[in-house]
Amino acid sequence: MSELKVQETDIPGLFVVDLVLHGDSRGWFKENYQKAKMEALGLPAFEVVQNNFSFNASAGVTRGLHAEPWEKFISLANGRAFGAWVDLRKGPAFGKLFTGEISPEKAYFVPRGVANAYQTLDPNITYTYLVNQHWSPEAQYQSVNLFDPELNIDWPIKKDQAIISDKDLQNPMLKDVNPVEF
Repeated sequence: MSELKVQETDIPGLFVVDLVLHGDSRGWFKENYQKAKMEALGLPAFEVVQNNFSFNASAGVTRGLHAEPWEKFISLANGRAFGAWVDLRKGPAFGKLFTGEISPEKAYFVPRGVANAYQTLDPNITYTYLVNQHWSPEAQYQSVNLFDPELNIDWPIKKDQAIISDKDLQNPMLKDVNPVEF
């Protein structure tokens, strides 16, 4: 990308951010998150309190769909991943799906109540996310099944080849999810 862009998706509050990579023969550099520039382009105000990394050793690692009670700004340090987001908030967009590729130059702002998932498309992927509340093992959040037929997510790496936690395999179907209210 040659220009920083912020664009809202069909899910209210979910934004795609096109980041600028400055590269040469040594590699590249990017401003992954720049509050003033991004807010001027329409990204919601976002007070970062924690930065998390998730290293994924293999292609096919599939995590989610979790709707945590905080907002996040997600991106990759390297490689590619497929992202899926489902609105679990009470309202007319409940159950709405959005998918897209995540890469060093393509980031996403995820509002609280929107379930987030990703699947690595390359090995050795570092997924990074900024959040506006501290993670806690006691945090309560809604989730939905990655392979719910009602959502019909077209995962690039199918379930039988994906690497998924037992916990995520137990996530409920959309029909069994209580909409999130704030």
